[in-house]
Amino acid sequence: MEMPLECTIHWWEDWSIEFDFAQNRQSPQNSRDIMKNFFLSLLTIGLLAFPAHAQTLDRIKETGQLKLGYRIDAAPLSYQRVGGEPAGYSPLICVQLGQAIANHLKMKDLEAIFVPVDASDRFDKVASGEIDLLCGAATITLSRRELVDFSIPTFVDGTSLIVHNDSPDSFQELAGKKLGVRKDTTTEQALNNSVKAAGMDAKVYTFSSHRLGMAALESNEIDAYFADQSILSGLRMASAKANELKMLSEILTLEKQGLALARGDSEFRLLVDRTISEMYARGEMVRILEGEIPGARPGIALKAMYLIAPTTE
Repeated sequence: MEMPLECTIHWWEDWSIEFDFAQNRQSPQNSRDIMKNFFLSLLTIGLLAFPAHAQTLDRIKETGQLKLGYRIDAAPLSYQRVGGEPAGYSPLICVQLGQAIANHLKMKDLEAIFVPVDASDRFDKVASGEIDLLCGAATITLSRRELVDFSIPTFVDGTSLIVHNDSPDSFQELAGKKLGVRKDTTTEQALNNSVKAAGMDAKVYTFSSHRLGMAALESNEIDAYFADQSILSGLRMASAKANELKMLSEILTLEKQGLALARGDSEFRLLVDRTISEMYARGEMVRILEGEIPGARPGIALKAMYLIAPTTE
């Protein structure tokens, strides 16, 4: 018999994409209701037929807690609302993963705890067991896999720049300009590599948060801000000077993203991958994307990811 997930949620303080955004954004209240409804609804994910002896599943079973890390400043993929609640594409995926974990472990009560993490410490928290899953905006790289494992890809993004309306429309035309980027991210390395490869004389400034980077762009302290397309779209829409800014159509890198989990924990990873594959098969991943990013049209890379998700049988 399947056991429903009854969660107590704590808000701790601790596609390349082709964007065509509608004018009316989903209200924060509506998104908050969607998050809560995902937790409270009885989903129909079947029990999985393999033993739950892996370390992460043992810890969840023993403590009755599922700890989900999330980025607070990577909207629309992962962010924190003004009231402290987690929101975004990746946290909503993890909500359904919580249901699957509860079903698999046959737990009537599972406490799902969302833990804010920083770009600089997120993978260390996964490796140490402080969080069970990283539900943020994390690019899958081989160097990161020396510390953690990743689920099958959940998103494909591309890095680009947001600039003032009177700025050039090409990255190479920004030679001699001041470029900003969020530190401790793959985008920082990608920007430095792009500048070097183009032989550009440009100064790169790093910021501890996207908010600070955007503030520097809005006040003309920098000439361009570099990040994933999805994040740039959210930053521009939230900016008080949105009408004065534009996002370049040029894509500098293609980044496959996934959920980070403990390295070497094959049973937990199989459960996560199986659940995500079932979500792809049911069309749930598309519904979450459309709900969190209204008006966004998946590009060819994201469509391809939907097609090549592992078969659930």
